[in-house]
Amino acid sequence: MSSRVMVRMAPALKGRKSPLTLTQSAVQRLKELQSKSQPEEKTKTLKIGIQGKGCSGNAYTLSWVDEAKKFDEKVTQDGVTVLIDSKALLTLIGTEMDWFEGKLASQFIFNNPNVKGACGCGESFLV
Repeated sequence: MSSRVMVRMAPALKGRKSPLTLTQSAVQRLKELQSKSQPEEKTKTLKIGIQGKGCSGNAYTLSWVDEAKKFDEKVTQDGVTVLIDSKALLTLIGTEMDWFEGKLASQFIFNNPNVKGACGCGESFLV
């Protein structure tokens, strides 16, 4: 008795869109910040997260880390790598990170399409 086995090829996987995009000014600023680290030190990676605080309930957090945790999302663009905390990933999908430098303030700005509201000072947001 013989049996036949059919093999079906899986469809090609589509490339997925990055959960976070960086503007050229943000890329340039991150490169500047990483180049200022001491040569003998291991280069640190910027990690973006979300913390519950402020008038509207959520605020972005930025921290330098030595390595990614197990479920952190890694975003690489134009030679710069940024990590996204796994708990913040769904909130940040589709976000653009920009660098603003003005006379009174210099800061990273997040243009997040998922935000439903923000406080008057712009420090916290609601999803």
